[in-house]
Amino acid sequence: MSSCPNPHEEHERVLLGHGAGGRLTAELLESLLLPAVGGFPAGPPEGPLEDAAPLPGRPELVMSTDGFVVHPLFFPGGDIGSLAVHGTVNDLAVMGARPLALSVALVIEEGLPLSELRSVAGSLGKAAREAEVPVVTGDTKVVGRGAADKVFITTTGIGTRIPGLAPSAARARPGDAVLLSGPIGLHGTAVLSTREGLGFEADIASDSRPLHRLVEALAPVGARLHTLRDPTRGGLAATLNEIARDSGVAVEIDESSLPVPGPVAAACDLLGLDPLHVANEGCMVAFVAPSAAEAALAAMRSRAEGTGAVRIGEATAGPAGRVLMRTLVGARRVVDMPVGEQLPRIC
Repeated sequence: MSSCPNPHEEHERVLLGHGAGGRLTAELLESLLLPAVGGFPAGPPEGPLEDAAPLPGRPELVMSTDGFVVHPLFFPGGDIGSLAVHGTVNDLAVMGARPLALSVALVIEEGLPLSELRSVAGSLGKAAREAEVPVVTGDTKVVGRGAADKVFITTTGIGTRIPGLAPSAARARPGDAVLLSGPIGLHGTAVLSTREGLGFEADIASDSRPLHRLVEALAPVGARLHTLRDPTRGGLAATLNEIARDSGVAVEIDESSLPVPGPVAAACDLLGLDPLHVANEGCMVAFVAPSAAEAALAAMRSRAEGTGAVRIGEATAGPAGRVLMRTLVGARRVVDMPVGEQLPRIC
């Protein structure tokens, strides 16, 4: 008698796409990480996954942590040191919080030239001073050659709520105006061009910068400011899909209103990338009540970080969770949540 062979057993493994900020990241969080660390046997807790969270019993204090593994370490417009500060400050800011203090942990590969480490540390310190947020504690580890790629940085930030602001990914409402504080696609294309030697470095620089002062300028809008997000990994597409899902609204944006710089559009065309999927580090999406749209735009444009602020669309009643774009030719297309990893090691 013949027998059937044993079925091939596939082992689940982590993919680069699990760190892309899109659909695979959400699946990893919901199916593995949240149940494990949160102790939720019935699944992850309900509610949106924000960029930062209030401390238990101290809702006026907000905390965020983030890891940075960008390759290369240095790129036009920034480096891993300044990026680590800006990324954590911005995660606090989009929760309506003013940064109070940072902690910094470095994992350094044996053999890294001290000149490179000195440059990274100096840039990190300079960025923290310019953002007026002190680095109050930290840690340093060195690992063997090949166990890391030069240097990885983890930062944790504590902030305090700006009075009158309580933005959340779950607070967007039908009718809200969707505002964008500046151009998209600069960070991802700058890093990729430098990494691959594509020649766009002279035309494109990362938009990496802190956004907490821009959020402070929006304080007079108060409760009419419903949602803030900085579209980092997964780009604007991932951010809008997350907000639409968590708020139970649909979002419709206008392609003609999207501020995509010419060099970014050219780089994306050459590489087959969608600018909506490319990471940003210095722009912000805001959902505000229609009555506050003009005031919010004026407030954004009053700050250097928001001089290019534009209205790109609106939230609608449904279908909930769907993001559409009105194209230049008048059609509508669905803007999906990114699935894989277009640009690994981007932040």
